Amino acid sequence: MWNSYKAPLSLAVLACALVLATACTSKTPVDSAAPPASQSETPSSNTDSGQKQADSNTKTTDSPPQQPASGGGTVNLGATNTSKPSANSGGTADPGKKSGDSAAKPGDTTRKPASEGADKPKDGSVQVIAKPADIAVIVNKSNKLPDNYKPDDLVDPDVPFTFKEKIEKRKMRKEAAAALEKLFKAAKDDKLPLAGVSAFRSNATQTTLYNSYVKQHGEQEANKFSAKPGQSEHETGLAIDVAGANGKCPAQDCFGATKEAKWLAEHAHEYGFIIRYLKGKEDITGYQYEPWHLRYVGVDLAKDIVKQGVTLEEYFSKGVPVSKPKS
Repeated sequence: MWNSYKAPLSLAVLACALVLATACTSKTPVDSAAPPASQSETPSSNTDSGQKQADSNTKTTDSPPQQPASGGGTVNLGATNTSKPSANSGGTADPGKKSGDSAAKPGDTTRKPASEGADKPKDGSVQVIAKPADIAVIVNKSNKLPDNYKPDDLVDPDVPFTFKEKIEKRKMRKEAAAALEKLFKAAKDDKLPLAGVSAFRSNATQTTLYNSYVKQHGEQEANKFSAKPGQSEHETGLAIDVAGANGKCPAQDCFGATKEAKWLAEHAHEYGFIIRYLKGKEDITGYQYEPWHLRYVGVDLAKDIVKQGVTLEEYFSKGVPVSKPKS
């Protein structure tokens, strides 16, 4: 019986073998065997799909990565930094200058004195003060008064001077003169009477005085204690040099050791005056210590400045309104 089925079965097995051989040698690909799109070669860029693929494989430069700044916020690492931290303790940045103009470090908001950039132009030029009549005006080697400026409210304070002549150096601006009278009265009440030595000076007088000092001591030495014309506080009508009523050490270093000088250091601000040129601040004010040189700035401002123990330049470290000198 098995022999009757053996021949047909052999033929069937042979047929199946032929079918399988034909399928294995076929060159037609199978869809599921296609590589994933992410692994295929980049298609030609002349098709929409090809352009998208090429874009996805190209590093973008239009939107560079951002990272947090040390003081918060973000810094664009790919674009030119056009903002510049203010040299004034974290003020408004100047959008008109490139970062190359300043080497300020991110997050650095250290307050700097005027001598390090706020009041002193980096090129060493002298700027003309726009509002010279302001009570708190800063006049120094970097900020000068307009040519031939003269206050229009000068008066003679009713206080004693070391001279009897009725001349311009008695005068002060009206508000400052009234404050000086109160200060002199308070000193007298404390048994330490004072006398004025020199108050207002015109531009012409300052020119003569400065040139005289230069002739005697040389320009470099003269610049330590005398101001160039237009750069003297005496021309504002808000400053005065004082001494004891006995006339001892008028506008001299020895005045600093007197009881009158110590009284002024402790009480002048109560009447709106400050010792303008402090000891140890020469590199900021530009002048040597002058315990006899009083500057009127108003009571509130004087008290605040003394409380902080700073100079006028340091207090107004953001600078003063200025206009460029005419060329």
